[in-house]
Amino acid sequence: MPSSAWLLLPALAGTLLLGNCDSKPNTTATSTSAEAPAVAYATGGSSPGEVKPTGPKPAWGPNLKPEMQAVIEQLMSLKPKPLPQLTAPEARQQPTAADAAMKQMQVSQITPPPMNCDTASQTLMSGVKARIYTPKTGNGPFPVIVYYHGGGWVIATIDTYHTSAQALCEQTGAVVVSVEYRKGPEHKFPTAHDDAFAAYQWVLKNAASIKGDAKKVAVAGESAGGGLACAVSMQARDKKVALPKHQLLVYPIAGSDTNTPSYQASTETKPLDKAGMEWFFKNYLRTPADGKDPRINLVAANLKGLPPTTIIGADYDPLKSEGKALADKLQAAGVKVNYKLYAGTTHEFFGMAAVVPDAKQAQGVATADLKSALQ
Repeated sequence: MPSSAWLLLPALAGTLLLGNCDSKPNTTATSTSAEAPAVAYATGGSSPGEVKPTGPKPAWGPNLKPEMQAVIEQLMSLKPKPLPQLTAPEARQQPTAADAAMKQMQVSQITPPPMNCDTASQTLMSGVKARIYTPKTGNGPFPVIVYYHGGGWVIATIDTYHTSAQALCEQTGAVVVSVEYRKGPEHKFPTAHDDAFAAYQWVLKNAASIKGDAKKVAVAGESAGGGLACAVSMQARDKKVALPKHQLLVYPIAGSDTNTPSYQASTETKPLDKAGMEWFFKNYLRTPADGKDPRINLVAANLKGLPPTTIIGADYDPLKSEGKALADKLQAAGVKVNYKLYAGTTHEFFGMAAVVPDAKQAQGVATADLKSALQ
């Protein structure tokens, strides 16, 4: 767990950031419900529920939304070290954006209500586990969303991105399978991609065992996970496996060119910058040549025949340019695309619906598109 795990019990890390369609946050533990432990709230002059920054906007983010800026301030207060200064094991112990948003909830005295999804662990295959989120209400079989977390194929876990998976379950009424794929540098490319596709195939074969409908399966992911989700769709197409009904790609890693306009503008951005992305590539790819593989370099891949796609982009993000490029390339290939860029946001904002209004809006767009595709 990150070094800021003192904020809440580790099993609850990242669980307090959810916002449902009524903008009320939600919470869950791992496999049983639990209440957040008592914490001391620092009011800082703010009224309960108010999210506002305390200092000037950073030089790199002159148009940051106030709530987004407040989260970034909390992140910087946790003093994360730059990724290039760290080994992968060290980086996995660093404070995360999820920790920062959780701390902002404490400062703003935002209290989460009980969860509306049950969770359970599941071993999909050797070395690959998942957390299964199942709606508490409604009758199965439910649609299924196979979700891949971010972290540059190197850091983070299903715990770090818990709020996104929980939001998709609660708001779509689908079973969500959040996949814990293997990571570099211990497991280099294409291990995470192979695990992602194997997990998708497991869901197709075993949907009934998790109250799911094998004929109504979508894929989704954030950052590296967004790239994995699209690569899964490509492999399903090429290997004549049933295609996902939809793919949700949230600020996906869609290329290996670190000289795009957004990379050039993101030398200082938080929580992700150009140097951090280059560190991810160094730790996951075997050689620079792997960056040209179509599973990494999605913007140059054959995208014909892929499922309808929703792409969510963040403003201050080295991946902004390639996300838009991927949307354009998909449309040119005849794929139906809904692309939304959220001004004033940063990488990792999607799971922060309880504190960042744009995250609530983005989750609403994603939910509407997924529900329509999975009817």
